[in-house]
Amino acid sequence: MSPTVIPITLETTDFQIVRNGIIDEYLSPSQSYPWIVTFSGGKDSTLVAHLVFEALLELPPSLRNRKIYFVSNDTLVESPLVAQHMHRSLKKILDAAKILKLPVEGTITKPSLDKTFWTLLIGKGYPSPNRNMRWCTDRLKIEPTSQFIKNTVDENGAAIILLGVRKDESSTRKTSIESHKNIANSNLTPHGSLTNAFVYRPIVDVSTDDVWEFLSLNNPPWGGTHDGLIRLYREAAGGECPIVLSQEEAPGCGTNSSRFGCWTCTVVNKDKSLQGFVDIGKTEFQPLLDFRDWLIEIRNKPEYRQVERRNGTLTIKGGKHIPGPFTVEARQMILNRLLEVQTIYGSELITQEEIDLIKQIWADDLIALHSRKKIV
Repeated sequence: MSPTVIPITLETTDFQIVRNGIIDEYLSPSQSYPWIVTFSGGKDSTLVAHLVFEALLELPPSLRNRKIYFVSNDTLVESPLVAQHMHRSLKKILDAAKILKLPVEGTITKPSLDKTFWTLLIGKGYPSPNRNMRWCTDRLKIEPTSQFIKNTVDENGAAIILLGVRKDESSTRKTSIESHKNIANSNLTPHGSLTNAFVYRPIVDVSTDDVWEFLSLNNPPWGGTHDGLIRLYREAAGGECPIVLSQEEAPGCGTNSSRFGCWTCTVVNKDKSLQGFVDIGKTEFQPLLDFRDWLIEIRNKPEYRQVERRNGTLTIKGGKHIPGPFTVEARQMILNRLLEVQTIYGSELITQEEIDLIKQIWADDLIALHSRKKIV
């Protein structure tokens, strides 16, 4: 027997219908694969987390048999206030779930040490990301969370990913959602790049106004209020960069419509969220804004870039020379300036483990460069 598919087409969302749909899906007799609730801490993922948590509480303990993982991603260069909110919120969710004996676990995925933003930018000299060379999304966002999903699939045969995506977000998002058809008689869509992973979008037809109305009128079932989240958006006037699981979803990261993202993001023209915080008096973030703008400024200056690529090859496209990574001297300059900013800011922006690996990469690069010169 297949679960009932309930399309939400009301002008004003009846959230009990949405919640009932989540319960029906959770109790599906056709499979019991674990759920992975992606939680960025933004408004949409918070709504999904809220409704899933409430759905569990509506079920008697004897029916809470499906495992649920709340998974967040920390790029390690997240906008500070957003990162703090995400960490605090996830902890509250997991603490409450433990007290209430719900089948819930959670984790925060992070890039591996050799693929952090600073290891790649300052260690290997990758030029600051831009729209044509956005190397950060895959390494900082996609790979860490995708690996968690793959591990879950390996352990259970399959997994279901709950995403807080909505057609009302943008025309681009609506087109993307409608291009992926659900499996017949189900609410699930095969994930485009993760084998045996399926996507469930419980709030796909909910409007933005209804999201905000619900969050403002209903306190989270794990305790407290949503006031901090609402204030975060009000102060930054921003939308969030969601958890990204594929290159197809990556365009949402590093766009002017996604203002809550990495404070180091050099893909956007202006960091509207941090600027919003500064404008209301949180001036401690000004050094971060200045550093990010400086990264954009020095990106294409030839004196800071190697002639050859890291493998020693010379790249010519259309008769034009394409410069290689930042020189080791430029990388040293960037690290020194970052450490100065860290001192002024007063909180850690780069770890000692990253610094140690970065210096080892510099040494290896200088040895390789010297060896190539000797051969020539």
